[in-house]
Amino acid sequence: MNPLRWSFRAQFIAGAVACFALIGFAIYSQLQWGLDPCPLCIFQRIAFAALGIVLLLGGIFAPRRVDGRRVWGVLGFIAAAVGMGIAGRHVWIQLNPPPIPSCGAPFAFLRETLDTQTLIHKVLTGTGDCGTIDWTFLGLSMPAWSLVWFVLIGAWALFAGFRRR
Repeated sequence: MNPLRWSFRAQFIAGAVACFALIGFAIYSQLQWGLDPCPLCIFQRIAFAALGIVLLLGGIFAPRRVDGRRVWGVLGFIAAAVGMGIAGRHVWIQLNPPPIPSCGAPFAFLRETLDTQTLIHKVLTGTGDCGTIDWTFLGLSMPAWSLVWFVLIGAWALFAGFRRR
């Protein structure tokens, strides 16, 4: 069966499954291969979780009206766009590593000591370790693959939301 012809519900749930599978792979790589996530990696996991939840909710509610499907498609794309921004920033840091050799304090410490706005600013200006490439597949690092997946799943959400039925 052609996935491009699936129902709105099936397309959104498939997108959610992809998001949760990607988070599962990230956790597997952390626990089995010892690839500890930097703060930007953690933010990307949060973005995948948010995108997965939006897609899952859209699939559960599966509105019959065109406007409802479009709203869910746009919400899915917005969640993916946030992830694109985070992953894009991470890829940029990997391509242009800063001269400082460390990301600074561990994420848990930052979360306990900084307010939310300062924490987000500190993480998004990541340095040093955030530029380290520990794993590649087909020449792309994990943040680059995250960027690819955010683009694909964001486009999938828009397609599902705006496709003629």
